[in-house]
Amino acid sequence: MARTKGRTSNTGTAQAERASTGSSGFCTALLVLLVAIAVGGSVYLYQHQEYVFDPATLQAISKRAIARHGNSDVKALVNDVVAQLRLEYGEHIIGEPEWMFNNAGGAMGSMLVLHCSFSEYIIIFGTAVGTEGHTGRFLADDYFTILHGEQWAFSAGALEREVYQPGDQHHLRFGEAKQYRMPEDCWALEYARGNIPAMLPFGFADTFFSTLDFSTLWKTVRVSAVGMIGEALKGKI
Repeated sequence: MARTKGRTSNTGTAQAERASTGSSGFCTALLVLLVAIAVGGSVYLYQHQEYVFDPATLQAISKRAIARHGNSDVKALVNDVVAQLRLEYGEHIIGEPEWMFNNAGGAMGSMLVLHCSFSEYIIIFGTAVGTEGHTGRFLADDYFTILHGEQWAFSAGALEREVYQPGDQHHLRFGEAKQYRMPEDCWALEYARGNIPAMLPFGFADTFFSTLDFSTLWKTVRVSAVGMIGEALKGKI
């Protein structure tokens, strides 16, 4: 009788293990499928999407504002850039943008969200005290036009740093990643195009594993969601 119970117990354990293995394999396959769909969809949209904003125009706007204000008044410089963007792009620029902190990839700064949709975003990003971290690796292109200060960057294997100064545009290409540093105060106009929702986990991760600043997280989620939904209602993905 005892041997029968032992065989029954072993059979039940084996069946449970097979079920667990099957479930794990299914979840892995599902995850791989979802990642493949996300990457494939991102590449397709990247190649076929009609974008509202143009990196060259954004750089030209930045250079004109820099020429007018130089390094004398950063606040006036930023306000000038925002005003020119509103003249150029109208309703696609948020009417009353608000400043908030941003922690991502180990770096900390503050940002002013000017546009957020499913395929593009524009922000003013920077710091008054300096910062450094990981750029992130995205299913999107990122154009970082320096308004004030200086940004340094380098790719794995590079033995010398890249240096970007006011008016320069640092292009982080689709799928690339770098280390970057703002050695002192630095402000930039940042524009990304591609799969914007896929960028959000990078922007949220430091909240859960480092800062626990859920107030900033809520503000970021609220502004992003309102922007994406609002642009979608205008017919802009």
